[in-house]
Amino acid sequence: MRRVRIFDRWLHGSWHGATVTQWLLAAAVFGGVYVLLVSARRVMVRRLGALAAKTTTQVDDLAVEIVRRTRWYTLLLVAAHVAARFVPPSGEFAVAFRALSVLVVLVQAGVWGNGLIGFGADHYVRQRATDDAGMRATIHALGYAARFALWALLIVTALQNFGVDVTALLTGLGIGGIAIALAVQNILGDLFAALAIVLDKPFVVGDAITVDAVSGTVEHVGLKTTRIRSLGGEQVIIANNDLLRSKIRNYRRMEHRRVVFNIDVTYDTPADAVARIPRLVREVVEARSKTKFDRCHFLTFAESSLRLEAVYFVLDADYTVYCDTQHAINLDIMRRFAAEDIAFASPSRTVFLKTDPATAAIARQAQPTPSVS
Repeated sequence: MRRVRIFDRWLHGSWHGATVTQWLLAAAVFGGVYVLLVSARRVMVRRLGALAAKTTTQVDDLAVEIVRRTRWYTLLLVAAHVAARFVPPSGEFAVAFRALSVLVVLVQAGVWGNGLIGFGADHYVRQRATDDAGMRATIHALGYAARFALWALLIVTALQNFGVDVTALLTGLGIGGIAIALAVQNILGDLFAALAIVLDKPFVVGDAITVDAVSGTVEHVGLKTTRIRSLGGEQVIIANNDLLRSKIRNYRRMEHRRVVFNIDVTYDTPADAVARIPRLVREVVEARSKTKFDRCHFLTFAESSLRLEAVYFVLDADYTVYCDTQHAINLDIMRRFAAEDIAFASPSRTVFLKTDPATAAIARQAQPTPSVS
């Protein structure tokens, strides 16, 4: 009986503001909630993972990544908060419990944010930069910068919650950041230009572009520079910031090519023959594949020719296709002109000389009289 009374007194006794019964109940709840949360996380990862594998959307993949990155200490914290309803913390223990909770929440937020950044970067690389090593490197570098900014923000938040005055720290970092930004403003400008190229995509690796006087194929887009293999074979390196300030012509994204060329015939060509030329050119152009005739007109009286202007479209952006098509059209026009007896004009000039009669008489008198033998 004495042992029973001792046990009963111990069971209903008070320890840190709660009875032993409350502590045992809180411990049971803590363990049960933790096991339940771990089991739920495992089931969700397995079920959501199987569902995500069958769909093309990325939302379920992101949900699986978030659940998978929920750490055990976060689950312990949730279980501890549920158990705290039975044994509310007080005094110094309450302060320590609150500080620990803030720390765990911030760390878990950092883990989730890190996962979101990595997921977004990997998804972008898989979808749009599979074969572009330079763009992959740029995306990953920007991901590292985003992670650094995320953890810096979380550390400042943690210090502020722990009662540390971060005003002086932020002021110092601001002044230091301004000084660093001024020192490396060109590098930062190129870095942000690289980000603009990656996101806005005025061109990608493999595109044929013209920038100012440089024409070639984009080989690499880096954090600071873009490298272009010019038509002459040399590699041209242009700073990203300078690149975006220039007018860029992207030939790879052409859907068709508009071709304008002139035909000059001699002034002695009959009007009826000139009138037949547009129909002749139309027949020649429409006889070629991947072409669409637009117009052909006798536009102007040039200095040494009657000039016609012809316009058609090559329904292929390939420059070689355009060259082959124009080559064939020029040959066909030459053959048709020869058959129609139409002559091409060449640059020429007719000069009319008019002599004054008095000057002509003096010139005749100055000529020697031929002798007769």
